[in-house]
Amino acid sequence: MQQRAAAISVWTHGRVGLDPRGEPSRPGLLLTQLKGVERMADGDDELLRAVATGDASALARLYERHAGSLFGYLHRLAGDRMIAEEILQDTMLAVWRSAGAFEGRAKVTTWLFGVARRQAHNRLRGRSGAEPAGAELPDRPDQGAGPEELAIAAAGGTPVAAAIDRLPEHHRDVIALVFVAGLPLAEVAEVLGIPVGTVKSRLYHARAAVAAALTAQEVLE
Repeated sequence: MQQRAAAISVWTHGRVGLDPRGEPSRPGLLLTQLKGVERMADGDDELLRAVATGDASALARLYERHAGSLFGYLHRLAGDRMIAEEILQDTMLAVWRSAGAFEGRAKVTTWLFGVARRQAHNRLRGRSGAEPAGAELPDRPDQGAGPEELAIAAAGGTPVAAAIDRLPEHHRDVIALVFVAGLPLAEVAEVLGIPVGTVKSRLYHARAAVAAALTAQEVLE
């Protein structure tokens, strides 16, 4: 019980802070708690197994490693920093409770994003603009994306970001996992539970929809 309380305090009292650029920064309390943690070269698998035994310091280490990318992904899905922060807290609590269910068939990173995605969908279910996946359009190969597109997709308050926010939920998911989280297409497919070809199809159609929205906006202006 004491270990669980210590683990929960890592994120309930040390909420994710934001630096002047709007990027997640490590909360002071978390750094204080981590100060005495031995800086071992443990891999994510070892840390998650330790979490499953009730090791709060292992959970803190996982948080330190992955909170930034998870927060970026959740922020893109939620469109609101505070909501993304709350979903991140829900995610870490879910990790604490379900670490023992990890079977090692996927990378820990992939598993963490799957947990985060489920927590986000639980929190955001029923919001306006959220749509079921529905029937897939025919597969079209994606042409790839450079660093510029990644920066644009991750940015808030831009016409591109606004266009992404208007996409169906299953398209926003792919955009967030590929451009914001930076996951390879194979890992995105694992997180979403769909074939790689479907990931490519959704990515193609999402980018086409954003391009069409931006073109329409230019015409109106």
